[in-house]
Formats: sequence, structure tokens, C-alpha cells
Amino acid sequence: MSPTFYGIAGLLLLIALMLQRMPVAFAMMAVGLIGIGVLNSTDAAFATLVDQAWVVSSYYELTVIPLFVLMGNVASQCGMSRDLYAAAHAWVGHLRGGLASATIIGCTGFAALSGSSVASALTLGRVALPEMKRYKYDVRLATGVVAAGGTLGILIPPSTGFVIYAILTEESVGRLFLAGVFPGLLLAALFILTVYIQTLINPALGPRSEKASLKERGSALLRATSIIAIIVVTIGGIYLGVFTPVEASAVGAALAIGVALWRRSLSGKSYRDALLQTVRTTMMVFAVILGASLFSPFLALTNIPSDLATTLTDLQIGPIVLLFIILFAFILLGTFLDGFAMMVLILPIVLPIIQQSQVPAMLGLAGNESDLQVWFGVVMVIVLEMALISPPVGMNVFVVKAVAENVPMKEIYKGVLPFWCAMIVCLVLLVAFPEIALFLPKTMFGP
Repeated sequence: MSPTFYGIAGLLLLIALMLQRMPVAFAMMAVGLIGIGVLNSTDAAFATLVDQAWVVSSYYELTVIPLFVLMGNVASQCGMSRDLYAAAHAWVGHLRGGLASATIIGCTGFAALSGSSVASALTLGRVALPEMKRYKYDVRLATGVVAAGGTLGILIPPSTGFVIYAILTEESVGRLFLAGVFPGLLLAALFILTVYIQTLINPALGPRSEKASLKERGSALLRATSIIAIIVVTIGGIYLGVFTPVEASAVGAALAIGVALWRRSLSGKSYRDALLQTVRTTMMVFAVILGASLFSPFLALTNIPSDLATTLTDLQIGPIVLLFIILFAFILLGTFLDGFAMMVLILPIVLPIIQQSQVPAMLGLAGNESDLQVWFGVVMVIVLEMALISPPVGMNVFVVKAVAENVPMKEIYKGVLPFWCAMIVCLVLLVAFPEIALFLPKTMFGP
């Protein structure tokens, strides 16, 4: 039998294992080991396992994951997220749909600390949903804005999605982080516009709250100064070349712990909880990367990526149509695959197709492989965000459901639909104007 046959069988086995709720990391490890053993040898399979386990565990750039995750967990435990939401509430809560817009702003700020969409949705959901319920917000709008706003956690740096993408493509983590800044702000603005349009059509969806005085606004903003300062120092340090991403993660974690101790808002138990959550998240990400490191060599042995790239290139379809097909396939897969699983599964197949097509020329990136990979990384992370709120998997929807237990799942999915459409608009803008993602990476100082 041909390698392609074994490749297709391996992909089907992988999907079957994930449908049986086997963790994606272990499913990829199992299929990768079996596949390499069949196409090469058992010795080669176990040698690859040992080698990749060592490479992944000793990869210096991966240090950013536990440190940035720790920074976000400490910020959550000591109440910085509540301060950020309170500041946003004070400034925009009196507007139509203001609490929903404040939730988006809070998610944007917390995303710059946590790097996790689930953490952003869970943290802001606990803070924002009771407030929106108190002001009689429509449950669809309230839950939808939390679920969608939480997805910003893997687009606005630091982002675990960008770290995994960087490992898979050998791209600069720092450039990817900076590439996510403007698209992240653009998507947040589109979410706020979505809230405004909905409440403009039906004001009852998002009633106004009391208008805070100028003194109250200033006081709320002052309490949020610490979290804003940490964001500016870490992301600004990477942009100016003062820190590498690893150094920035260490500085950010130290600043978060320092602020928590200064405010005396971090008890021994909460610090222990932050550490345990950091370990769990880090081990999950490392396991996914190790699984991808075993699955990718198997996929390469099957020749599926190169054969598919050649086939699509020979069809001579236009770059816009090709890109539309790829993005549509991503969105479709996102309805039943975990986002990170989709990245490690599909990226080795799709990226060569993009590189060999006319898409780089269409974008004005012909001959510049690094910029193309950075741009595509942003596009792919946005598609992952869409997967996080797409049925039936929709991890962020399940997180919001855990906070809003009395709201039916179908109501939450209806609530996220307008924001899902806003993500489509963001993708279209990134295709039309690639510089939205590439401006900061091109002008950054240092590696």
C-alpha cells in the first residue's frame, strides 16, 4: 500500500480518537508513533519519541508559556481583572450597551496578561455576567459578548497559540506577538461595533447604567494603572528590543507578583492556586507540542502535504479562490475540532500550499517567506478564535455555560453569532490589508 493510503488512514484514526474524547496530544502521539513505525521502523518511531521529548522540554523559547501564564493567573487571583473591568465600566457603562463594551475592553486588557482565551472568558464572565444581569441585559448579548471577547486571549500577545505556531514554523515568537497587536485591537473594535449595532436596533438588549462622575472615573482608572503598566512594559519592551519574549515574560511575571504583594491581595492559597493552574496549562501545551512533533514527521513520510500542494497548484485556480477554500475548510473543521488540534493537524498540509501558490504575490509578499508566515499565523489564530465559539465544540461557550448555568446552550450560540460574523469581517480586512498584521513586526527593534 502507498504512503498516501497510510496517511489518510492515520488522519481518520486521529479524528476517530479525538471523537472518543482522547486528549488531542495523546491522539497525535499514538498516531504518529504507529505511522512512523509502519512507514519506517519501530526503532525509528521510538527514537523520534525520545528525541522530540528532549527537544521540546529543552526548547528555550517555550519558557514564555509558564511565565506568561503565571503572570495572567496571578493577575486574576489578586483582582487586577476586576479593576480593569471596573475602569472600563466607569468610562463606557453609561452608554447604550456600555456594560457589554466594557466587557470587550476588559477582555482585551486581560488578554494581554493571560494568553489564554478560556482564562479570559472565565475571569471576565465571573465579573461581567452578574453586572449585566443586574442591569437586565439580554442573555444572548451578555453571554455572547463574554464568549467572543474571551477569544481575544489567543490573539493579543502574549498568546499560547502564537507560541505553538512559532514552534511549528520556526518563526520568531517576538514578531508573531507584535503581529497580533493591531489585529487584536481591530477585532475588539469590531466587537464593540457589533454591540453598538445590536443595541441601536433594539435598545432593550443593553440598557444604560448610571453615569459615573469624573472623580469616580479617575479613581477607577488609577486602580487599573498597575495592569496597564505591566502590559506596556512587557509588550513595549519586546517592540523596542529591550527584552526578548522570554525576558519579557519573566519581567511580566515578576511585576505581577510584585504588584500583588504590594497590594497585599495575594494570599498563600491564591498563590498556590495560581501556580497549580500554571502547571496544568503548561503541561497541556507542552503535550500538544510533543504530539505535533511526532505527528508531523509521520505526515511528511506520507507525502500528503507535498502531493496536495502540487495538485492544488496544477489546478491553476486564482489565489483568492484558493485562500477562500483554505479558510472555509478551517472554519468548517473548527466546528468539531479543538482549535490547537486543528493547527497542528492542518498547518503542515496548508502552509506549503500557501507558499507555492500565487497567494504571496497577491498579498505583495512574494519572496518574503517570514512575513508570509507571520501574516498567515495571525489569520490562523483568528480562525482558531472562531473555532472557540463554533458548535458543537466551542470551548468558550462551555466556559460561559459553566458561569451562566441557567442559560441554555442554544441561546449562548445565538448570542455569539453576530461576533462570529465580525471575525469574518476581520479576516477579510487582513486579506485586503496585510500590513495591519505586519506593520509592527517590520518596525520592531531587535530580533
